[in-house]
Amino acid sequence: MTSFAAREITPGAEDEYRITVTVNGERRVVEVEPRLLLAHLLREGLGLTGTHLGCDTTNCGACTVLVDGTPVKSCTMLAVQADGRQVTTVEGLGTAGELDPVQEGFSVEHGLQCGFCTPGMMLSARALLDREPDPSEEDVRWALSGNLCRCTGYQNIVKAVLWAARKERGESA
Repeated sequence: MTSFAAREITPGAEDEYRITVTVNGERRVVEVEPRLLLAHLLREGLGLTGTHLGCDTTNCGACTVLVDGTPVKSCTMLAVQADGRQVTTVEGLGTAGELDPVQEGFSVEHGLQCGFCTPGMMLSARALLDREPDPSEEDVRWALSGNLCRCTGYQNIVKAVLWAARKERGESA
């Protein structure tokens, strides 16, 4: 166990809170310290390492997850704030047998290089497409404006999201 303690329920500690959070469709009951960040609960407590930590200041967006369908930077959200909520990480996109269209678009349109920012980008894109199935290029750029990529010029990332939107609408991607 790390200093960022999160574990399945055990009797005990007075300085911890019991929370129930549904992560990627699975209901989890955990005890967490009140200061534990959601990003640390996901990574160290639940082993979902697709949520990356890049800055701890909400600047880069690598830690972006969806909380009740809304993009949230998990490096500044406390785990106790997720109590009773639905959290989706990059591991929750798609299935073992089928990629989410956003994941497929990033592959087809070469929307990633090193991959560090990719999980946050994909989740921000997923939230956009869930609320706007026919986004413009400007819509995509605005939705991704809270996510930084240090490797690309963003053009292929934007193309990947637009590709996914076309696929979801049934148009030839």
